[in-house]
Amino acid sequence: MFLDRLLKPRPARIAGEKLYASAVAQARSARFYADLGVRDSLEGRFELFTLHVVLLVERLKGQGDLASETSQAVFDSYVRGLDDAFREIGVSDTAVGKKMKKLAGAFYGRLKTYDEAFETLPDAAGLDAALARTVFEERGEGDIAAVSAYVRSAREALAGQSLNDLLNGVVQWPNV
Repeated sequence: MFLDRLLKPRPARIAGEKLYASAVAQARSARFYADLGVRDSLEGRFELFTLHVVLLVERLKGQGDLASETSQAVFDSYVRGLDDAFREIGVSDTAVGKKMKKLAGAFYGRLKTYDEAFETLPDAAGLDAALARTVFEERGEGDIAAVSAYVRSAREALAGQSLNDLLNGVVQWPNV
């Protein structure tokens, strides 16, 4: 019984894992790929997973210690998910570390890019440009306006959800 309490994961970790799982499920929505033109590839999926994690991290920012801990748990789950994915596709142990370092840098670059774009809202030009560079890889294909509208809708939906629900790992994403 004593060990159960000692080894029991913190509530923020459990919530972070649930929020990340929800972000992954949302990012896998077929409509992003079939209708909106996001490339159904490792890169395209990485960009959508990252975008949804950024949206969660942004929502939890500045909401107190428990929210900060939950945000970190979301990020930790994201990193574990990427690590697991590399190992599943057969990337060697020595190469995983190098790839993870590169992807961590990419995450923080995306976080900065999206934060800057969010600061310029309601003018969507900055967000559209950020999505064109990241999600659409500047290839001129896909419905940037629709993805941008989705991101703005997701931000509004997250802002309208109770912090308590989010801290318990419950999130409602808008329809894609």
